[in-house]
Amino acid sequence: MADLLGADPGGIVFGRSMTQITFDVARTFAQAWGPARRGGGHALDHDANIRPWVIAAERAGATVRWLDFDPATAELGDVGTVLSDRTRMVAVTAASNLFGTRPDVPAIARAAHDAGALVYVDAVHLAAHSPVDMAELGADLLACSPYKFFGPHLGALAASPALLETLRPDKLLPSSDAVPERFELGTLPYEMLAGVTAAVDFIADLASSDPDRRTRVTESMTAVEEHEDRLLQRLLEELGALEGVRLHGSPARRTPTVLFDVDGHTGREVYEHLATRGVNAPASHFYAIEASRHAGLGDAGAVRAGIAPYTCDEDVNRLVSAVSELLSSGS
Repeated sequence: MADLLGADPGGIVFGRSMTQITFDVARTFAQAWGPARRGGGHALDHDANIRPWVIAAERAGATVRWLDFDPATAELGDVGTVLSDRTRMVAVTAASNLFGTRPDVPAIARAAHDAGALVYVDAVHLAAHSPVDMAELGADLLACSPYKFFGPHLGALAASPALLETLRPDKLLPSSDAVPERFELGTLPYEMLAGVTAAVDFIADLASSDPDRRTRVTESMTAVEEHEDRLLQRLLEELGALEGVRLHGSPARRTPTVLFDVDGHTGREVYEHLATRGVNAPASHFYAIEASRHAGLGDAGAVRAGIAPYTCDEDVNRLVSAVSELLSSGS
């Protein structure tokens, strides 16, 4: 995981899910918070990077401040508007799993650090589509989910061992106090950890033969990003050309994620029709419920089409053709 994320292997923590890890981390940090401490959050995130901080802040008597985003473009506002010398933690997504938006995390991190705050980055949706480097992002803590990149269902957190040494999570008396083990409650799912290793090795070998695995990962994910970006541009152009299709969000930098509606059809009708044509593009808020509501999509959300390393031009053709067919049918 350190090779995948550009992190220190001594600071990798495994847990049941990214959600569970974030709840544990938020609860631990909140032990040192008091009234009037501020957190910078925003509505663009998956709820796993919102609710743990909101709940922890409420219990500590701290205040959460939200960084708004433009519902038309799905671009974030200026983080400086929510920062102060009382800010302790800024939680931010590296890529929206609803719109695909990739905020300028390095700039956000610099501003947060200048204010004396730490930065918690949700990289769940980014790690599957782009090379990830904690230092370049400016993340103090970074969380992801291996199932997003061909691995098993569990979560992983990366942080510096020195930072983790300052934290005292709730744990059993006889369990190890060593970092990172003090954060890994109970017996780890070793069979799943073997799957994580296999997934990272698979990624590393996609498009590189360098002897260094970190280098192979970076080169392979760079190739994946180029492949997916090309298909994304095709998908955006061809779906956008269909009268009756509404694309949601137009971020300048994004993952290959397209959120859309089809006139005259519910999201469920759209994804069920697509499924009959061999396209898996479900409709939902995808747990980014604050973002969906702020964008005017309510709790129903919209249809989301995503591109992966194994997606090809034929897949894009089939999706666009299926949507066009639905529009032509009228019902």
